Amino acid sequence: MSVITLIDGGMSRELQRCGATLAQPEWSALALIHQPEIVRKAHEEFIKAGAEVIIANNYAVVPFHLGEDRFAAQGGALAHLAGQLAREATQINPSVKVAGALPPACGSYVPDQFDADKARAILSVLIENMDANVDLWIAETMSSLEEARVTAQAAKASDKPLWMAFSLRDDLAPEQMPTPQLRSNEAVEDAVKLAIDMGAKAVLFNCSMPEVMKQAIEVAAQVLRDLGREIPIGVYANAFAPVDEPLAANEALNVVRADLDPAGYCIWVDQWIAAGATIVGGCCGIDAPHIAALHAHLKAD
Repeated sequence: MSVITLIDGGMSRELQRCGATLAQPEWSALALIHQPEIVRKAHEEFIKAGAEVIIANNYAVVPFHLGEDRFAAQGGALAHLAGQLAREATQINPSVKVAGALPPACGSYVPDQFDADKARAILSVLIENMDANVDLWIAETMSSLEEARVTAQAAKASDKPLWMAFSLRDDLAPEQMPTPQLRSNEAVEDAVKLAIDMGAKAVLFNCSMPEVMKQAIEVAAQVLRDLGREIPIGVYANAFAPVDEPLAANEALNVVRADLDPAGYCIWVDQWIAAGATIVGGCCGIDAPHIAALHAHLKAD
């Protein structure tokens, strides 16, 4: 069996579990502003649960969440603090790696609102202020090829390795889509090829429902075989219930599915590993108890 790397879960729900008060539009960035000690505690909880890679709490440190003025005034300092808190948390286990998030700079799930020039400026602030405290970057929740390409290009300002994580269409069941797609309706096959072209050290799928992940893994594995390349494939799904219409990240809170408790999530992870994933963890709604259960489950195997 391949060696499995366990990453952490979704910071927002873990922050709440640890006692943070979050509200839209700032959401997880509020904890950086008002309760940074809980941010460090949340990281520590994931590390105690068995996570080998933790992702800094800077996903919402973008104008989409903070607003243009606050990002201009505080964005750099908050990004630095996010990296610093994650690095400090690894004192309880120095072997844990810190990943800096390179989030959707113009909003999650809205590829039609992506602005390349604005994104480059935003991402440069994150990279400049976090580089000293991270071991790698994760371009997270990439919803289009353009968004992924611009984000990967921005990461070249740092010498740290890049993982690229794509968000998938999950409004249809896998059998209703001949091939898995990004939220932009572009093919996963093309996303994997782009990740290779941009020098990514791993390709992942995140912030989508578990049901659509296996098909994406299979496509990614086939692309890598066809290209004669070997890089890890990863998955960290969310636990959101389906919604009738996509919600902008600042508009409402998604409901967490009851069937994706720790035991239920482990069932999905087994499928992903069988399909070829070697990096697993959780996104929104997956907290430290999920990661602890997953760690125990993987160790038992």
